[in-house]
Amino acid sequence: MTFDYYKIIVGDNMDLLDKYNNNDNLDPMILNELVGQRIRDLRLELNLSQEGFAEKVGLHRTYIGQIEREEKNITLKNIHKICYALKIDPKELFDFKDIV
Repeated sequence: MTFDYYKIIVGDNMDLLDKYNNNDNLDPMILNELVGQRIRDLRLELNLSQEGFAEKVGLHRTYIGQIEREEKNITLKNIHKICYALKIDPKELFDFKDIV
């Protein structure tokens, strides 16, 4: 992955990634960590368990847990499902201001 790829995905939040890595060769796991944490935070704001959220999204609860623990790479299809269940625009999922 290149720096430009992360810039497209993360946009104005790119400076937040400096906490994790100070060069242009960012580790893809950083994005998994941030997205997993963001999903967890948004799920908890709705007072949903992983099981309840998984049911709402239409995914297995273990998959939700694996995403939140950054053990799985999330697909665009599943990002769409998760954002739809959270009633957020996908770009909001990549708003990491409150995480870092």
